[in-house]
Amino acid sequence: MAEGFAQTAAKEIVEPSVAGVSWAAVLAGAAASLAITLVLLSFGLGMGFAVVSPWGNSGVSATTFKIGTGLYFIVMAILSSSIGGYLAGRLRTKWVGVHTTEVLFRDTAHGFLAWAVASVLGAMLLASPATTLLGNALDGAAQGAASAANSGPMAGYVDTLLRPNDPSAQPQGQSDPRPEMVRLLTTDFRTGSDVNANDRAYIAKVVAARTGLSQADAEKRVNDVVTQAKADLDAARKAAMQTAIWLTLSLFIGAFSATLAATEGGGLRDGTWGKKRSATAQSSLAIN
Repeated sequence: MAEGFAQTAAKEIVEPSVAGVSWAAVLAGAAASLAITLVLLSFGLGMGFAVVSPWGNSGVSATTFKIGTGLYFIVMAILSSSIGGYLAGRLRTKWVGVHTTEVLFRDTAHGFLAWAVASVLGAMLLASPATTLLGNALDGAAQGAASAANSGPMAGYVDTLLRPNDPSAQPQGQSDPRPEMVRLLTTDFRTGSDVNANDRAYIAKVVAARTGLSQADAEKRVNDVVTQAKADLDAARKAAMQTAIWLTLSLFIGAFSATLAATEGGGLRDGTWGKKRSATAQSSLAIN
């Protein structure tokens, strides 16, 4: 008897011929998410430069700007991922003969796939606008090995080191030591967190020869500049770490928003939510 029921149930279970993933809907949702992200990035770029003031005690502070930028990343992820996930769920092919729980899982997977495709393509296509929005803090940390003596991140420190004590007595006809010192400082800070003793002594001698300072004053200037450079680099690293944390948090929230919106869109696609509302209304009328 039991075997007969099992055979009958096996005959009634037919695997749908439609694929479980509607890639057209996933790509459409990802494209919409990318477009919205680009628009919001451009808007955030304009708003960010508009609200930050270069003067002290006016505008927003650096800490407030970092928090505001991080919150904007989260809002941007929620909006773009929700719209992309909703489109992926609403535009997918209707699965006939599939259990409700399986349909819910597939809708969730469509939202997640739309978010994943948009994130991967966005990392490649939107890298330039995103880097511009992050600001000079990330640029300084990422371009620590710049080779240009006049435009690298160490050029300003070298100018401070070689500033003559008496500008009118600046030596003439000597080769410019800036490129060499930029290379020394860049290499030392790239391979470690400080300038090694040999390079520090050599730089102090060059500073004394170029500026007319005594050896003790030259060494003091080198120590002061190296300390300032270390503080600035440490601040750039911390800014990069905080920005990475905000980006990671926004990605997680974006994935959740995409999956949730896809289930909503898929339910409206199949009329599930409408049926549930009708059943609820009928039950309430029956009770009354």
